[in-house]
Amino acid sequence: MKKTPDFKVADGDSSDAVGSADAALPERERRQRVQSATTAVVLLKGLAALGGRASLTALAAYVDESPAKVHRYLVSLMEEALIAQEPSTQLYVLGTECLAIGLAAMRLVDPVREAEASLVRLRESLEVTCFVAVMGNRGPTIVRFEEPGLPVTVNVRVGSVMSVLWSATGRVFLGLLDESRVRAIAADELAQASTDQRATLDAADPLGQLRLEVQAARCAVVKDTNLTGISAVAAPLFDFNGRLCGALTALGATGGFDSSIDGRIAAAVRLEAQAVSARLGYGAGASGAGR
Repeated sequence: MKKTPDFKVADGDSSDAVGSADAALPERERRQRVQSATTAVVLLKGLAALGGRASLTALAAYVDESPAKVHRYLVSLMEEALIAQEPSTQLYVLGTECLAIGLAAMRLVDPVREAEASLVRLRESLEVTCFVAVMGNRGPTIVRFEEPGLPVTVNVRVGSVMSVLWSATGRVFLGLLDESRVRAIAADELAQASTDQRATLDAADPLGQLRLEVQAARCAVVKDTNLTGISAVAAPLFDFNGRLCGALTALGATGGFDSSIDGRIAAAVRLEAQAVSARLGYGAGASGAGR
């Protein structure tokens, strides 16, 4: 890893950067304090990147600093309980204060709020209707909805429950949320399906094959299966545990909507969903079914 460069405080801005309490300190000392804070943050991020546990040698090599310098900082971080050292292995680990900071940050995470900017970008760039859905008591439920200037007339709004089997949104939950209730809803919908609807699915294992397709593509697309004349693309939102926590969906009139799995709309929806997932903490050491 390339070491993050030390932050240099610009002339005239140093008192703002380090706070009014340090305004009376000499310029050199103020800069050293900012550089020390930056180095400490680099070490904490480096230890997290190494799985939260590492030897002094490994951490020093990762951040490209001398072991002696890293050790000095680790001692200070240990005094603040940001770092601890395991007595049995002598390895350095993230401390209890890091846990408290992480938990505080996770409590603030909300998939709907984090997806708002993505919904607006999709609406404006693609000129399509888009929404976020989460798993509710009765199935995937729309919780945030955005329409373009010339909206497509559909009978879905905030609070609408989407089909697990026939909507792109529902198929994301079917494929990536390993819950018996989701499979049960899909099985009920399949039992009530028409001959034409069944013909769109695998004859031998309709639900199993559909799950595999969604898992492989990390995306679901439908064309006229949920609403006649409407196509849709949906992509998953994962939280910091790697668990599916929502779906980001774009839909439009079939005639002018590219519903191909590798098309422009699907690529844009997947990209925005990945960005939302990153803001929710996905990929920051998370493990789970969503990975």
